[in-house]
Amino acid sequence: MCKSDEGEATIRFEDLLHPTPKGLYCPPGDFFVDPTRPVARAVITHGHADHARSGHDAVLATPETLAIMGERYGQDFCRTRQAAPYGQAAEIGGVAVTLVPAGHVLGSAQALIAWRGLRIVVSGDYKRRRDPTCAPFETTPCDVFISEATFGLPVFTHPPDGEEISRLIASVGRFPERAHLVGAYALGKAQRVIRLLREAGWDRPIYVHGALERLNALYAAHGVDLGPLRPATAAADGAAGEIVLAPPSATQDRWSRRFADPVTAFASGWMGVRARARQRGVELPLVISDHADWPELTATFTELRPREAWITHGREEGLLRWCELNDQPARALRLVGYDEEDDVAEEEAADGGTSGAAAS
Repeated sequence: MCKSDEGEATIRFEDLLHPTPKGLYCPPGDFFVDPTRPVARAVITHGHADHARSGHDAVLATPETLAIMGERYGQDFCRTRQAAPYGQAAEIGGVAVTLVPAGHVLGSAQALIAWRGLRIVVSGDYKRRRDPTCAPFETTPCDVFISEATFGLPVFTHPPDGEEISRLIASVGRFPERAHLVGAYALGKAQRVIRLLREAGWDRPIYVHGALERLNALYAAHGVDLGPLRPATAAADGAAGEIVLAPPSATQDRWSRRFADPVTAFASGWMGVRARARQRGVELPLVISDHADWPELTATFTELRPREAWITHGREEGLLRWCELNDQPARALRLVGYDEEDDVAEEEAADGGTSGAAAS
């Protein structure tokens, strides 16, 4: 709770934002943040399909997120849209909404919602480490910080991205007679893996599944240099000694049989769990995540020290316990309809276009 700037009666955090079956709702502004069903007014934090859905009347998002939604759903994904560049406040029904970088994927944002002296930040999905394909996360002072908890357990401490990419390149060197087939989500992960490969000195063409081509082109149009890319079907000799990127599901179906004795890799934070890698038949697990790991989550809470933390979609119990031990008021905010990174993989593959043997 807080006292309003006008000296009126104390207002509760829930007066500004609270969960509903459709998602987080802001009564004074009459809008939702990342709603799970079509609504009249929506603020969208980023373009992943569990946060950005079509069918809303009005959408406010960063220009990049609007472009991603248009590419994935068609330009009629909503009736009206409002582009909100980072740091520029927009007013919705007397509530100020400012989008701040979240460091998750291109155009991803935290939504700072301010009203009568109360500030709530909806972080969406975020990570703290450097990503050459998107703007870095910015800590934003607030009364309430709403955080995901996808990797909200101490066991999740992701290695440096560069080390994982070096492992991939080293494997290509050890097995030049084999193709290296890397599963990567269509939005964000594929482009990040490509950029990390380029930074590591891999200047040869990278071969890509057809489901990744449109979003690769969109990233390139927004200034992310991906270097030479080729359709996976254009690779000679079964792509022996080459790196091929595809949606995770494609690495496990008949589409992959065209490649020379492929080394199957998967870029995901969940690849730190050996059982998950074994279940998927992944020979080369690459622990590369677009979500904050445990040290990044706890460091964010320590830096912000909000009056209250709301924790959602993930391992809430671990972070709630950490908050209790560190005198950080917190509660679980159990929102329905948001997927773990592992589950988004299949959704991203489906959204990307045709798959299987019919696609490149």
